[in-house]
Amino acid sequence: MIPKLNLKENLKSEYLLFLEALAKTPFSGEIRPDFASRLMMSTDNSIYQILPQAVVYPKTETDLLHLFQLARQEQFKSVTFSPRGGGTGTNGQSLSSGIIIDCSKYMHQILEINLEQRWVRVQPGVILDKLNAELKPYGMFFAPSLSPSNRATIGGMINTDACGQGSRIYGRTSNHILELSWVLPDGTVGRSHAINLNTLNHLKQQPNRIGDIYRQVDEIVTAKQDLIQKSFPKMPRFMTGYNLAKVYSSQDRTFNLNWILAGSEGTLAVITEAKLNLNPIPKYKKLLAIHYNCFNDALFAAETLLASAPAAIETIDEKILNLAKQDEIYEKVKHFILGASAINLVEFVGDDVEELEQKIAQICQSITLNRSQPQQPIGYYLAQNETEISHLWDLRKRGVGLLGNAKGDRKPIAFIEDTAVPPACLANYIREFQTLLNAYQLDYAMYGHVDVGCMHVRPALDLKVPQDEALIRELSDKVVALVRKYGGVMWGEHGKGFRSEYTPTFFGELYPDLGKIKAAFDPENRLNPGKIVAPNASSDEVVRVEAPLRGHFDRQVAKEVRSQYEVAFSCNGNGACFNYNPDDVMCPSAKVTGDRIHSPKGRASLMREWLRQLAITKSEELEKSGNFTRKFWNNLTKIWGSYDYSHEVYEGMHGCLSCKACASQCPIHVDIPSLKAQFLELYHTRYLRHWRDYFVGYIEIHASWQSHAPVLVNFLTQNSVTHWLIQKLVRMVDPPAVSTLTVRHGLKQRQAPVFNLEKLSTLSDLERANSVILLQDAFTSFYESQIVLDTYDFLCQLGYTVYVSPFFPSGKPLHVKGFLKRFQAIAQKNTDYLNRLAQLEIPLIGIEPSIVLTYRDEYIKVQGLKANFQVQLLQEFLWEKRERLKQRIGDRIFELNHYYLFGHCTEKTLALNSQKQWQQVFQMLKIPLSLVSTGCCGMAGIYGHEAEHYNESQGIYAMSWKRQISSDVEQRKLCLATGYSCRSQVKRFDEFIPLHPIQVLLSLVPHF
Repeated sequence: MIPKLNLKENLKSEYLLFLEALAKTPFSGEIRPDFASRLMMSTDNSIYQILPQAVVYPKTETDLLHLFQLARQEQFKSVTFSPRGGGTGTNGQSLSSGIIIDCSKYMHQILEINLEQRWVRVQPGVILDKLNAELKPYGMFFAPSLSPSNRATIGGMINTDACGQGSRIYGRTSNHILELSWVLPDGTVGRSHAINLNTLNHLKQQPNRIGDIYRQVDEIVTAKQDLIQKSFPKMPRFMTGYNLAKVYSSQDRTFNLNWILAGSEGTLAVITEAKLNLNPIPKYKKLLAIHYNCFNDALFAAETLLASAPAAIETIDEKILNLAKQDEIYEKVKHFILGASAINLVEFVGDDVEELEQKIAQICQSITLNRSQPQQPIGYYLAQNETEISHLWDLRKRGVGLLGNAKGDRKPIAFIEDTAVPPACLANYIREFQTLLNAYQLDYAMYGHVDVGCMHVRPALDLKVPQDEALIRELSDKVVALVRKYGGVMWGEHGKGFRSEYTPTFFGELYPDLGKIKAAFDPENRLNPGKIVAPNASSDEVVRVEAPLRGHFDRQVAKEVRSQYEVAFSCNGNGACFNYNPDDVMCPSAKVTGDRIHSPKGRASLMREWLRQLAITKSEELEKSGNFTRKFWNNLTKIWGSYDYSHEVYEGMHGCLSCKACASQCPIHVDIPSLKAQFLELYHTRYLRHWRDYFVGYIEIHASWQSHAPVLVNFLTQNSVTHWLIQKLVRMVDPPAVSTLTVRHGLKQRQAPVFNLEKLSTLSDLERANSVILLQDAFTSFYESQIVLDTYDFLCQLGYTVYVSPFFPSGKPLHVKGFLKRFQAIAQKNTDYLNRLAQLEIPLIGIEPSIVLTYRDEYIKVQGLKANFQVQLLQEFLWEKRERLKQRIGDRIFELNHYYLFGHCTEKTLALNSQKQWQQVFQMLKIPLSLVSTGCCGMAGIYGHEAEHYNESQGIYAMSWKRQISSDVEQRKLCLATGYSCRSQVKRFDEFIPLHPIQVLLSLVPHF
């Protein structure tokens, strides 16, 4: 039995009192002091881990005023705050032991778009990709292009002055800021934009905080102009924080405080609104993937390529390309990078297509002429359309995440990764950088923006090992010295964060002036204290690179436990699971709740800490604590009676749909459903299960029983009274009706051959070649029998003898609910049986994707199980036997409608070619079939039937599927869905049942 976990990490008394007082103010946002929420904010995409005291989610600027006005009271003067965006920072910029202010959950509105003047007004929580998706129909976009664009917020981009791909022509975020609204920690509200000198003088005369700020900044930039020009390098990727060099514009004689706020990492003010400049989307894009034998060849070629004035040059090294082969992106790009050990992605954009084509032609001609020469490109690929361009850039964007999937305990990590030097020095600088890392015998990966001299370098270290941890300091100091030698900076793109201690090294005499600016905005050092500079410029008050690391916590868990729960510890925090796109399958529960506890990263973090706490307690319960947490998280006490951190982990895991999207969409393949099953098995050694778990876990067997008397079962279950009782007693909704035409009776009507294993073993080679074995599953066999019978009929029409295997439970629901011992027993029994079937050398085919893929995924993870069989999805079999299909079709051309395929989440993510294979099969029949880009339908087997998940299930469906499904009755007849859950969800919320693709194919049988 697991112990009860009363955590030691209590809230400090002053924070307890502050949060209690805040709850009594008109503050309308969320106040979250529960340990799980704090844990979510203790990490980002960096190596650090700092547990905050609480998280608040303001809904309006007024909420921030209530927050800071309360904080002005004398008793709360020690309370500090740190604003946080998308959590993608690589240097711990927003990690803090105070209160985290997260504007991404509620303050994420696009407030106004002005196309005539080319600007947009947004709240700080707006995600970059969402903004650009809204702007695209108008032919406009917000220029900075980041790798984590599907989760990076505008507020975060402003605070780090983010840039990314294409910064050579589009610059940084600061280049596109027109106006900012912000709140200071004393409650002062500010608005800033470019102003003339008369307005500046007026503002300087104000006897308040605003006046202090303008007076102080103006005094510094006026008195220290020469020193500023000398100290600030003339580089395209110079990350400053408090950019004194740009405050005054000599061209139009304006003063703009936004140059100070951009890149300030939340140390000066909390951004509440931004007015941003927009750019027209270029009419044409061309992207070359140039192939090289090694990374250095690609790197040294960059200077030559710059002569063509491309929009961007991005280099990807051997390590990332090799890791990409384990990722779903590889299937999309493998033909574009074939034979390359390293590549340069070179993009040209513009409105003159002839000019772009001429530049491309010159480069391609040069490659062709020189490919046999040393250090020259060995080939290239020119992307043919927007889709190919998108896939190649996706490869580059996934690079950071892919590095976390490197084998072994040492993983490439970020801490010296965004150094920048003048582009002309880059090749020599990188050569010395490589020599430094090689001297430590470290493996490493390199990629990045060679066109602007910024290279991402990630050495592989295991921070659970003290010796490797010590290298963080040692290497950081040496890289600082190296980058200064070449006239560069330590932080070309990703900000200072816990590298702030090096600020004096690069700013010299100006460092005290940075402290004065901090003091003007935040004299009491309450906003993100320790980052960039302290108000008095004291280095003792600035954070250092030796801050608490995730490795400190992970090493407290025994190695064998880390190995057993490797999924939890492998998450590197890159945040790909925060993808906002509703039409992407990644983590529907995170999207619908807006709560990062319900993301793969969140659940992995909960589990890591849970395992650490179990290790700490050593089966001895700690003192009771967390009274305030219980008050705010009182739903836990209502359910379980007393606080136990295990309940918070349970809440996080229980919200998982087990859709399996994370298993492939996460670049680290953090498989949360498997982790969830492991957790539930242990959790219920202490806490009794609700009896619904047993009903659900054994639902395959129950369905089989129900099929013997379907009319009676439906009479008893399909009425409002029974539905009410089921919801109250079992906490389930919308129980499905059992098929009245059973598979048994349908096959009997068709005089199907009896399934006899001994008889099958005596078939001749020719008979085997013309036979298939159709495996049943509980969902199609007992709730959608007609699909099984239609599949049987279609395969028969193709000339196969179809043997329908007797039903056996797969154990999938048992796995979902954490009955692992029972699942393993069933998996072993079924594997033995399926291995026997495989020896017949007759194809094994299944219909329901979630069950077929259970045999490939969950089964192979059972220790000691030897699966020598392969169960194919229908489309896999049909595509494999396409020649037979062609022969049956002949030269006939069918005048048919255009169909639309809505894929099953698990099928799309665990069988990457599955949707394309349906499309290829339909194309052979000359049937148009479009693959609809959708997220999860929200049913996911059992999840959508659980009463507590009904609203989320409906919300997930509305986000994507409902938007994509036509309201036209005739058009709905053209919607196809491969998953039982998906068809059930459409029936529930749109009141029609999509056809299975096999049913469309069967409708053509009379024409064969």
